[in-house]
Amino acid sequence: MKGDYQDLVDEISALLGAPATLENRDFRLIAFGAHDSEDDSAMDPVRTRSILTRQSTAAVRSWFEGFGIARATGPVRIPAAPDAGVFRGRLCLPVRYRGIVQGYVWLLDPEPGTPGHPSPDPGPSPAALDAAMEVAERIGVLLAEEAKAGADLSREFLAVLTAGRGWQQDMAVAALRLALGAGGDGLHAAVCVGPWSGEAPASVPGAAAVCVVPRGAGGSGGAGGGRGSDRGESGGGDLAVLLRLRSPDALDPALAAVARLLPRTAEPAGATARRMAAGVAEPARGLAALPAAWEQAVAAARAAVAQPRLGPVARWSAIGPYRLLAVLAADPVDDPSARALLDPAHRELARTAEVFLDCAGQAGRAAAALGIHRQTLYYRLSRVEQLTGLDLDEGEDRLLLHMALKASRLHG
Repeated sequence: MKGDYQDLVDEISALLGAPATLENRDFRLIAFGAHDSEDDSAMDPVRTRSILTRQSTAAVRSWFEGFGIARATGPVRIPAAPDAGVFRGRLCLPVRYRGIVQGYVWLLDPEPGTPGHPSPDPGPSPAALDAAMEVAERIGVLLAEEAKAGADLSREFLAVLTAGRGWQQDMAVAALRLALGAGGDGLHAAVCVGPWSGEAPASVPGAAAVCVVPRGAGGSGGAGGGRGSDRGESGGGDLAVLLRLRSPDALDPALAAVARLLPRTAEPAGATARRMAAGVAEPARGLAALPAAWEQAVAAARAAVAQPRLGPVARWSAIGPYRLLAVLAADPVDDPSARALLDPAHRELARTAEVFLDCAGQAGRAAAALGIHRQTLYYRLSRVEQLTGLDLDEGEDRLLLHMALKASRLHG
């Protein structure tokens, strides 16, 4: 399909008399026309970086999006901004399918003239722009079909994540590899978004496959914890996304695509539904590594739900002790020493103990973090010891209580 994109980009370049580039909606380069101009300004830093690294920086994306290109239905002219490395103005042709932006075709706008000295190049005519927009619509169809193809692999992807160990998993991996084709054994990252209600989205930029994993399937407890229906509906599942990566350090565009799957506004206070968050596994090469990567993604999502400071999109490498706790705490915590402290009636004491242990047992830091007097802290800690039977001067007792408090968040 890459050749199809190149042919269409070349067609637009011919229609408008200027080299064009095609990027997806996350500003990742897909195809570009030949640059045979001797004008150095035809390759300003922004365009050069886009072609060499196949993506644009977040600042550049923000600059261009500020001109409304994601909402536009026709060509958009964007002025030069030398301070941002944009030495020449741009002409952007939004690529849409059924009203949804799929990407952008970019051309350099002719240099503007000055009073009394009009530009020798008046730019493309309205008729040429209309013809180019028709080609952009054809590109939109291809991009949408490619995204849908990833969603259509849901059965094969789900089988890999839920098959368990042994020959069943080997067969599931072989089927997904066959369906993905040449890119099957490339670099990927697994993502868990949950709790997820309803069907998988029709399109996730950069995704090779998408599916909904029923809560509890494959032994993963899911991002929201607990058990759910077999169909992953009514809040009983988690969304699994298999993201294509060009290099291990190219996760940022993928994370941006995942963030768009999350609600834009915070859940209202007192809401009964669990907060939604996403977890991203470390990049892995080869589909055989997917089950382990999915466990990482689920752990990161569960940690982000439990500890908002980690999210809303948490990378497994950044969740600290939750890397172990999410695996160990498959069921709600019921340790006899922590049982009384975890009763809702003692919520403030549990928070005090957790902050104290987070502060490595330093009373001054803990009191400041809690906004209480140090004597009040000491009184609360003595009540914690009475309820738990633990001695907070003992390292192993501290470790046990700290683990119990952190693990309880995963099922809170």
